[in-house]
Amino acid sequence: MNPRFTRIVLLWSLVLFTIWLGDRLYRNYAYVSDEPKLVAMEGKLADWEKSNIELFQAASASVAYITTEQVRFNPFQGGASVAQGAGSGFIWDKAGHVVTNFHVIQGANTVYVQLHAGKPYAARVVGGAPEYDIAVVRLRDPPGDLKPLPIGTSKNLRVGQATYAIGNPFGLSRTLTTGIVSAVERHLPTAQGREVRGVIQTDASINPGNSGGPLLDSAGRLIGVTTAIISESGSSAGIGFAIPVDLVNRVVPQIIKNGRAPRPGIGIAAADERVAAQLGVAGVVVLGVQRGSPAAAAGITPFDPRAGTVGDIIVEAAGKRTATLADLAAALDEAGVGKDVTLKLLRGDAVREVQVRVIDLGA
Repeated sequence: MNPRFTRIVLLWSLVLFTIWLGDRLYRNYAYVSDEPKLVAMEGKLADWEKSNIELFQAASASVAYITTEQVRFNPFQGGASVAQGAGSGFIWDKAGHVVTNFHVIQGANTVYVQLHAGKPYAARVVGGAPEYDIAVVRLRDPPGDLKPLPIGTSKNLRVGQATYAIGNPFGLSRTLTTGIVSAVERHLPTAQGREVRGVIQTDASINPGNSGGPLLDSAGRLIGVTTAIISESGSSAGIGFAIPVDLVNRVVPQIIKNGRAPRPGIGIAAADERVAAQLGVAGVVVLGVQRGSPAAAAGITPFDPRAGTVGDIIVEAAGKRTATLADLAAALDEAGVGKDVTLKLLRGDAVREVQVRVIDLGA
């Protein structure tokens, strides 16, 4: 073989080996080097990501962080202490009304509302409806750029559709969590033996501090007010509840106008549900009838254990069973103040029907 050709082959082999070895060393160095690496070009966001971003940007400015202070006097210690609370809310109108849960502001002496992560605004409590866990506060000096949330509807919600909750869990302002409608028509116990019907269940993460914040649909419309969770630890377990917006939209204007929402009733005092169970019936046992009330006018008679008088048990209202006081309250609420409702009464073995006018018990 030609010696010159051999030297050329060896020379090129050496050059190729050197290039290969240099590349390997460079790769190893780049792997362990502290030098910053080149950033890959940003990928395109998916359509659902863009939708989430746009929804949050549009709605978050309408979400409020509410803080409260309540002065508590302790006669045994001869002094007072200040209890602080926090929750969420959302702008209802340009007049500065903010909607939240009743339990967020209950008993508060001082209320502050923070918007856009800016300065806190002093607010006053306009009123509330504890039986619906809804309250309204109003900014004392509202800014001119308030942006109310668009109102949706809850009557046509379907299990599986998207939900978006914005609030201030654990004081972390303007937090977005997402999920779906897990169930509809849930019942949520509230004050005075009542319960809210048609409650929305969602798996969007809801934690302490979210109370009073908005639950939105994929169009950014209000469909509910987040109010409670089921969790042994007190943190989100994927079971959260929201008061339906159709109820909120009916109650809030009444609170703004009158400081309260009507409390439909007929003027009776009901026994504990255990009394009905002891009697072996499913109904509302009447223990008292207010003088001059619609119940008295309809001839409804209460039980009198001392006199041994057998009274009436309300077993139906407007054609619906009333196994509990909450059932009766829901039927009266659905009928509305000023309307007549048909009650089916059981007294001993006798059954009869009466017409009763629904009145506002708080008037």
